[in-house]
Amino acid sequence: MSLNRPVAAALTAALCLLTAACGSSSGGDEESTRADGAAGAGSGYPVTLDNCGRKETFEKAPSRVVVMNGASVAEVSTLLALGLKDRIIANQQSWGMSEVAGRAAAVKALPTGDIKLNEASDIPREAMFGLRPDLVLSVTTYGFDQKNGFATREQLEQVGAHTYVSPQGCDDDPSRMTVADSYRLLRDMGKIFHVENRAEKLIAASRKHIAAVSRKVEKAAAKRGQEKPKVMVLFSDMAMGNNAFSSVFARGIVNDILARAGGTNAFEGAATTLFADLSKEKVAATDVDAVVVLGFNDSDPAAYARKLFKEFPQWPAARNNTYVTLSDSMYLGPSNDLAVERVAKLLHPDAF
Repeated sequence: MSLNRPVAAALTAALCLLTAACGSSSGGDEESTRADGAAGAGSGYPVTLDNCGRKETFEKAPSRVVVMNGASVAEVSTLLALGLKDRIIANQQSWGMSEVAGRAAAVKALPTGDIKLNEASDIPREAMFGLRPDLVLSVTTYGFDQKNGFATREQLEQVGAHTYVSPQGCDDDPSRMTVADSYRLLRDMGKIFHVENRAEKLIAASRKHIAAVSRKVEKAAAKRGQEKPKVMVLFSDMAMGNNAFSSVFARGIVNDILARAGGTNAFEGAATTLFADLSKEKVAATDVDAVVVLGFNDSDPAAYARKLFKEFPQWPAARNNTYVTLSDSMYLGPSNDLAVERVAKLLHPDAF
């Protein structure tokens, strides 16, 4: 998932699947790809993808992958979920926490390329060429923008490197992102590395898990006959604008996750962009039934929820102490089913 450029520039590291008995999509980061076919040359190639209007044709599986920052963890998490960590020669994405057991540590253990990053905590043009990649992943086209000092897709093609921009990244508009985009990213990486079976298994498991949770929620909500709870989703340790509440989500994949969990975004109508830059007065005037606090490297995001409840004691969420802390599962990536379940249990505990 991408954040706005000032945020990416301010980070010193970029903004990553518990295996559940009910059929979570999560897979171990150490899982081998051998069970789903060798990720190399042979049957299944060539593979051609249409990516942001460009045709990328792969004659074999990439072996020198560079993952750009872009304030995302979707790309590196997807590669890890597919058992492809040995293909990564330089990763600039990190989160510091995850709903997935071992994921944050697995990301931290990846090679970074040992290069000097630019002000956006990302890989400058010459350093990128020095890495000799055969595939470069970026969450948006920003990562290939020459005016920002990055190697362009055309320049990388000239040195034999393929490039890939993640779903909804072509127009740099994550406000339209849904869970389906997470599946598309998994499927595309599955095709590129010839691990399609593994990708489809993860997608099928995630869909099954989400469907099971949604059925429970719908049944419980119908029995009570109440409206969907209104949820506030925001960062605990990051600002996106000038107002006191500039990191409140208005659109994007979080809304799809909330809907599948039986809730709705309390601030969906506050902006047409990913984030709503809200005044304290606007926040105070909105009924909030529950809060989802998203941590980046915050050691205690729950403390932020408690602070909010002291500031806005009139909220139903404050009166009932209704909140949950999450991180990477609320974003583009392979673990959205975990977020759906966690939020659903918060909003509809009687369904579980």
